[in-house]
Amino acid sequence: MIFNNSNKAFEKAQQVIPGGVNSPVRAFKSVGRKPVFIKKGYGPYMEDIDGNKYIDYVLSWGPLILGHSDPDIVKSLYTSIDSGTSFGAPTEVETEIAQLVIDAFPAMDMVRMVNSGTEATMSALRLARAYTKRDKILKFEGCYHGHSDSLLIKAGSGALTLGVPSSPGVPADIASSTITGRYNDLDSLYEIFSRYQGQIAGVIIEPVAGNMGVVPGNIKFLKELRKLCTEQGTVLIFDEVMSGFRVAWGGAQVLFDIEPDLTTLGKIIGGGLPVGAYGGKKEIMELVAPLGPMYQAGTLSGNPLAMNAGLTALKKLRDTNAYDFLEKQSAKLEKGLKDLTEKNSINASFNRVGSMVGMFFNDEEVTDFDRAVKSDVQKFSKFFNGLLEKGVYIAPSQFESWFLSTKHDDDIINETLEKSDIVLKNL
Repeated sequence: MIFNNSNKAFEKAQQVIPGGVNSPVRAFKSVGRKPVFIKKGYGPYMEDIDGNKYIDYVLSWGPLILGHSDPDIVKSLYTSIDSGTSFGAPTEVETEIAQLVIDAFPAMDMVRMVNSGTEATMSALRLARAYTKRDKILKFEGCYHGHSDSLLIKAGSGALTLGVPSSPGVPADIASSTITGRYNDLDSLYEIFSRYQGQIAGVIIEPVAGNMGVVPGNIKFLKELRKLCTEQGTVLIFDEVMSGFRVAWGGAQVLFDIEPDLTTLGKIIGGGLPVGAYGGKKEIMELVAPLGPMYQAGTLSGNPLAMNAGLTALKKLRDTNAYDFLEKQSAKLEKGLKDLTEKNSINASFNRVGSMVGMFFNDEEVTDFDRAVKSDVQKFSKFFNGLLEKGVYIAPSQFESWFLSTKHDDDIINETLEKSDIVLKNL
């Protein structure tokens, strides 16, 4: 493949955008190459500005569960645009999609729309503090919840640690109110709740982690976390920005049968457009302004473009056999890749929840952050570059998920496996 136009575009972008990208991983630094610049997407495919065509397993980092340019979503956007792009005033579609989200999540009585996953998690944490009148927050190693100050902290090597800033610009006194525990580690959990008994406002966790690769929460660990939060009056927040409506209708909490107090959601509820949401128990959500004293606002929150696209997408997911199809295709991809790594004597392990597939160049099962980072990132880089050259686009990081859409049919999966086999042979 030729990437001349992408290379030129990247050189130009670096003059006006820090690093030439508007989100760091897009720079392709971890895979040792320059990024490709995308021109368009359709179904399971993307094309770059050099005319190269790719089978896409990034899908805008998950939300395009119906594939690129789904005709029903596109139609809803055109219809919405004809009436205006944004009003900064209520519209009926906001209520309709809110009801649809609440119907899907049994733990949710009310929901507030925002503009991003980061905004959703930031607001949920503020709400947990307002509800409990406490300051400390517990998060877990390897779980990413956006770039708000209180969550950009180092994890530390012990069973737990009070946070220290991992990004310049984050005040130490803000980061110090964040406690970090080990994901899927019950001993870490018990130690934290014992040491900070009655002090923790909220616990935020991805029930299916997606930014250390795909790592599902252990059911026993999650249930014990729910129990401890209930006992100590701590708000349990499930960050389902990635897993909500992706792994199941109603997210991982329905799949695992565990009810959090608050849930955060992301772009999938906007059909891929910029949107987020946080919702939960009525007694907690009633603290949100203008009903209560916890202030949060957003000019474009609930904008008609995202709401109409999201309503179309969610109705389509609800009214079709989308999740049965996604489960079948994702299982086929996982098994195929597993068979190929064994055939080619490549050390690899796999995790999958629904249509989130995690492939690690690792010789042991990955259940937490420490094991994830033992993966062979150099081998992944070679695998990534080999697939890209053959027209398969996966996330440019060992520590991200493969995502499938309803457009990834048998022909697409078979082509992916054929090309993967060729690349794995050369590793």
